[in-house]
Amino acid sequence: MSGERQMHGLTGKPLVYFTSVFVSLGVFLFGYDQGVMSGIITGPFFRDYFNQPSRAEVGTMVAILEIGAFCSSLVVGRIGDIIGRRKTILYGSMIFFVGGALQTFANGMPMMLLGRITAGVGVGMLSTIVPIYQSEISPPHNRGKLACIEFSGNILGYATSVWVDYFCSFIQHDYSWRLPLLMQCVMGALLGFGSLVIVESPRWLLDNDHDEEGIVVIANLYGGGDIHDPKAREEYREIKMDVLLQRQEGEKSYRDMFRRYRTRVFIAMSAQAFAQLNGINVISYYAPYVFESAGWVGRSAILMTGINGLTYLMSSVPPWYLVDRWGRRFILLSGAIAMVLSLSTISYFLYLDVSITPTCVVIFVMIYNAAFGYSWGPIPWLYPPEILPLSIRSKGASLSTATNWAFNWLVGELTPVLQELITWRLYLVHAFFCATSFVIVYFIYPETAGVRLEDMDTLFGDATTAMPTPATRAETGSLMGASSPVPSMDLRRGVLVGGFNGNGLGPSNAIPGLDIDPPHVNIKNGKPQYGTDDDGSTSEGVGGWISRMVNRSKGDEESIQSGKYKPLDQEDE
Repeated sequence: MSGERQMHGLTGKPLVYFTSVFVSLGVFLFGYDQGVMSGIITGPFFRDYFNQPSRAEVGTMVAILEIGAFCSSLVVGRIGDIIGRRKTILYGSMIFFVGGALQTFANGMPMMLLGRITAGVGVGMLSTIVPIYQSEISPPHNRGKLACIEFSGNILGYATSVWVDYFCSFIQHDYSWRLPLLMQCVMGALLGFGSLVIVESPRWLLDNDHDEEGIVVIANLYGGGDIHDPKAREEYREIKMDVLLQRQEGEKSYRDMFRRYRTRVFIAMSAQAFAQLNGINVISYYAPYVFESAGWVGRSAILMTGINGLTYLMSSVPPWYLVDRWGRRFILLSGAIAMVLSLSTISYFLYLDVSITPTCVVIFVMIYNAAFGYSWGPIPWLYPPEILPLSIRSKGASLSTATNWAFNWLVGELTPVLQELITWRLYLVHAFFCATSFVIVYFIYPETAGVRLEDMDTLFGDATTAMPTPATRAETGSLMGASSPVPSMDLRRGVLVGGFNGNGLGPSNAIPGLDIDPPHVNIKNGKPQYGTDDDGSTSEGVGGWISRMVNRSKGDEESIQSGKYKPLDQEDE
C-alpha cells in the first residue's frame, strides 16, 4: 500500500502552508495590537471621548495589555501540554476576540482598560503557543528560518495597524478609533475558525499516547496522506523515541533549571529584556508622539509612522538568510551599535530643535527601526529554543516570553511620562541600554550558529548524561543550518552526522527491544477510524483530558500499560 494516498483533503506542503498561514495570524495579532494604539491615542475624537487623557492615563491604557499577557504566558505552556496546541490557540483567539470587542464598544476608561487586559491574556497565550506549534508541525529543515519569518509576521501586523489608523483618521466620527479596534475581532475570529480545521501537533499527540492520531497527522504532513510512507513512519519513530527518552530522564523543576542551566536561562531571559529596554516600544507604541515632538503634526505624524512601519518590515527579511551565515553574535553586536548611534542622533536633533529636526528625526528613527528589525527583533526569539535543553525548554520558553511582556509593560507604562519629564534625554536612556546589551552579548553570549543542538551542553559546560535524541539531531539542521563541517559518527543510530549515511539503522534500533513502530489505522472512505482508549473513551473533550491526567497519576501497572515510564531514580519506596 506504500505510496497510496489514503486520506482526503490537503496533505504535504499545501497542508503545512495552509496551517502556517492560519497560525501566523496569532503572531500577526500580536504585532497589530502593539501598533493599533499608537495612531489612535493622538486622534482628536479619541481624546475628546476619553476627556483628554493625561500621558500617565494613556501609558496605563497602552501598557495594561502587557499585564494580561505576562500572566498568561507564564501558565500557557503547561496548559498547552494538557489540552493540546490547537485548543490553546482556539481559546486564546476567543479571549482575544472578547478583549477586542470590549475595546471597540468601550463607553469609558474602565471598559477600555478591561478590554486591553483581556486582549492581553489572549495575546500572551498566542505569542507563546503559536511559535511552539508552528515549529512542531514544520519540516525540520525549515524550523530555524521560520523563527525569523514569524517575527516578520509580527511586524506585518504592526505595519498594518498603523496604516489602518492612518486611513481611519480621515473619518470625522468616533468610528475613526473604533474601526481599527474592531479589526482585532475580525482577525481573532478568523484565527479561531482556523483552529477548528488545522491539525493537532503530532508531538503533542504522541506525548499523550494518541499514537493513531499521531501517525495520521504525520502521514498528512510528511507522507502525502499515506500512513505507510517510509518517511512518515520514520518521523513517527523518531518523535516517539524522543518522547520515551524524555520520560525516562524525568521532568526538571524550576530549581533544577536555575541551578544547572543558569547561564542559558540568563541568556534566554536577558535577550528578551534587552529587546524591550533597547527602546523599540518607544517607537512601536508612541511613534506619533515621537514625530509630533519633532514637528510633524496630526495625520502627518501617523503617515510618517506608517512609512516607518514599512521600513521596519523590510528590515526583518534579511535575517532569514543571514542568521546562519553571519552568526547570532555579529548580528546582535552590529545591531546594538547601529541603535546606539541612531538613538543618540535622534536625541541630539531633538535637543537642537532646528528647521531640519523633523526630517532628521524621521530618517534616524527609520535607521533605528531597521537596525532593530534585523537584529534584536528576531534573534531573541531564536536563542531560547536553540540553547535550552529539551528537558527545560517549555519552562525556559515561558520565562523568556514572560520577561518580554514584563519589560514590554515597564517601557510602555513609563514612556509617555518620561517623554514629558526628560524629553530628548529619554532616547539617551535607551541608547545606554543598547550599549549595555553590546557588552553583555560580547562577554556572555556564545556563538551558536553551526553548533549542533546535542553539542550545546559542551558549549556551555553543563553536559548532561542523557543521550541526545533523533529529534535533537533533526533540529540541528533546522535551527543551525549546516552542522559541523567534519562528519561525526552517531553510534546509536549508525549514521554519519553531516549529510552522509552510514548503516542506516534508524531510531527503531537505538534501544534494543523497544517497539516504536506506528500503530495500524483503518482508513475508510478517506477517513481514519480511530480506536478508543483503555477506559473506553476517546481523546476528545474535557472528560478525556481529565481522564488522561487521572490515569497518569495511577500506579506502576497502569503506567506501564499506557506506555508511561517513571523518571530514573524515582522508584517507590
